[in-house]
Amino acid sequence: MRSFHAAASGATDGMASATRAPETGGAAGHNIDRTCIDTIRTLSMDAVQKANSGHPGTAMALAPVAYTLWQDVLSYDPANPIWPARDRFVLSVGHASMLLYSLICLSGIRDVKNGKVLSAPSLTVADLEQFRQLDSKTPGHPEYHHTAGVETTTGPLGQGCGNSVGMAIAEKWLAARFNKPGFPLFDYHVYTLCGDGDMMEGVSSEAASTAGHLKLGNLIWMYDANQISIEGSTELAFTENVGKRFEAYGWQVLTLKDANDTAEFKKLLAEAKADTTRPTMIIVHSVIAWGSPKKAGTAAAHGEPLGADEITATKRAYGWPEDKSFYVPEGVTEHFQQGLGVRGANASKAWDDLFASYRKEFPDEAAELDLILSGGLPKGWDADIPTYPTDAKGIASRASSGEVLNAVAKHIPWLVGGSADLAPSTKTLIKDGGAFQSEAWGGSYAGRNFHFGVREHAMGSIVNGMALSGLRSYGAGFLIFSDYMKAPIRLSALMHLPTIYIFTHDSIGVGEDGPTHQPIEQLVQLRATPGIVTFRPGDANEVAEAWRTLIPFRDRPAVLALSRQNLPTLDRSKYASAAGVAKGGYVLGDSGKTPAVILIATGSELSLAVEAYEKLIAEGVAARVVSMPSWELFEEQPQSYRDEVLPPSVTARVAVEAASPIGWHRYVGLTGEVVCMNGFGASAPASALMKKFGFTVDAVLEAARRQLTL
Repeated sequence: MRSFHAAASGATDGMASATRAPETGGAAGHNIDRTCIDTIRTLSMDAVQKANSGHPGTAMALAPVAYTLWQDVLSYDPANPIWPARDRFVLSVGHASMLLYSLICLSGIRDVKNGKVLSAPSLTVADLEQFRQLDSKTPGHPEYHHTAGVETTTGPLGQGCGNSVGMAIAEKWLAARFNKPGFPLFDYHVYTLCGDGDMMEGVSSEAASTAGHLKLGNLIWMYDANQISIEGSTELAFTENVGKRFEAYGWQVLTLKDANDTAEFKKLLAEAKADTTRPTMIIVHSVIAWGSPKKAGTAAAHGEPLGADEITATKRAYGWPEDKSFYVPEGVTEHFQQGLGVRGANASKAWDDLFASYRKEFPDEAAELDLILSGGLPKGWDADIPTYPTDAKGIASRASSGEVLNAVAKHIPWLVGGSADLAPSTKTLIKDGGAFQSEAWGGSYAGRNFHFGVREHAMGSIVNGMALSGLRSYGAGFLIFSDYMKAPIRLSALMHLPTIYIFTHDSIGVGEDGPTHQPIEQLVQLRATPGIVTFRPGDANEVAEAWRTLIPFRDRPAVLALSRQNLPTLDRSKYASAAGVAKGGYVLGDSGKTPAVILIATGSELSLAVEAYEKLIAEGVAARVVSMPSWELFEEQPQSYRDEVLPPSVTARVAVEAASPIGWHRYVGLTGEVVCMNGFGASAPASALMKKFGFTVDAVLEAARRQLTL
């Protein structure tokens, strides 16, 4: 095989020493390991070139690292990619997706549909040829559920890092709950490939700080320090000592001087796994587009194809057939099967045998684990959800939510979560659940209450990682700070994860904290995100029904928007059952006649609409009041039901919500009226704010009367 030194000579003087890596290119020359590594490289180059879109350089540079991890270390069975105790591999540098797709294809990972492993492969070479094409199994960035072998959807940099912390947390929790003497069911590791972009994103810092505090010794990040970004050298913007930063976080930091040194990399992986009390970062020094005579070590190899001539020259440097594209030499896939395949098959069979014995000795625990792995629920999980009596004073929906959460949590032990340093305010502590902490901090990995600290962004990505591992996870905070969590909330929807987000202090009713803490546009943002179900319940019984509705979700996230202030508990003997929450919107009160005007409201404003409705009824107006806690669920109902609740012939309508009006005209029409917020709030007691901004019974009545005169 030709020496790479000739290829490297085309680099600039400043990069020459960096690009001149060992001749082996990742393994001893002329052997099957080197051939496998170069197969990954050339498949990645060819796919990006054919698509005329993508990022070839990182895949080329990291091929030795990824290959060595998969072939020699990873505990993973390609024939059973959903084996519960497998190691997890996260490609946080999702733009290098061809690296992962090549590994999935060459290792023979089987396809998965609806939780069942099929005999067909997840990816074939033909699938690689369709990289970034419409309806292909190889989209531009890896997508969970879309391609078997992809553990999480990555692309927005830093999210994979946060997900991996959640996965490592889940392993610790599962081990603490289910492992017994002689039955180490869960002892897997989580490996994450990340890059300079990940290190610049704040979410990775939040997640790394959390992992260091929790002493997650099962977490290993491999940081590709190639010092190249889209704009050029990272020296333009990023000159910190990342290793020192991670040491300060409490991580073990190791260095691989050359990404091609596979023997040294295996030693570092063993050293990383040996430290059980600290997460490990392995700083990998690589050359982007290794082997490319003109583009190695340059930004030109990051976000665009190499070009046909450069691919030919690079293949020549590798000693590769220059006239072949998507070429997989004989023996490559067989070699993967002899390494990763055999090791993984033996490990997964041993686990199956172990679990069969475990089931006989610990049947209750095994049954619980079956439910976790299948996404099922225990019988009677909702038996203790309270029903709230009529109460004019009422209770804040954050408080009733806390009560319902605890009523559900005692029946679902894997319902776990926490808040961004706000549990006393969000009411999200699980009583007697214990704190998830390292023993060094007086806790236990069996704890159910997570203290994420003031790290909303990381909290979102971490709870997604926990959900990816089978736990029913939730994160909590103030609704205004959902802004910090936009990326992970969106990704939970994209991945169809049943993550739960609990947001309190949901309106100007926050009061004295002022406009910085009073959400206005946040509900619009959440409702605009496809796949999310947002609930804004209007009283305690609607809160209870919201939880009853969302817990069975298996393929979509749910958001609860809850009040700080008390909400009157409606008289359900007079008004319709709160079970209507399951349909998103329902007729709460009605005159029994064709309505002359319809009042629609959510959350804390529902009681205003009810009072206005009562006054209109007393005046002889055929009024109707509709509770609309979830737009998404309402839109899923048959048109006949929606027309029954909101008859198209009735155009006199008023919607009331202490938030942005955007979206409400779909329900009130162009001639209807929305009592809403058209600007930011102010700092004052909640009662004064409600009066100032027009959230009063009189204001709702005036709007209704205007509608009646149209």
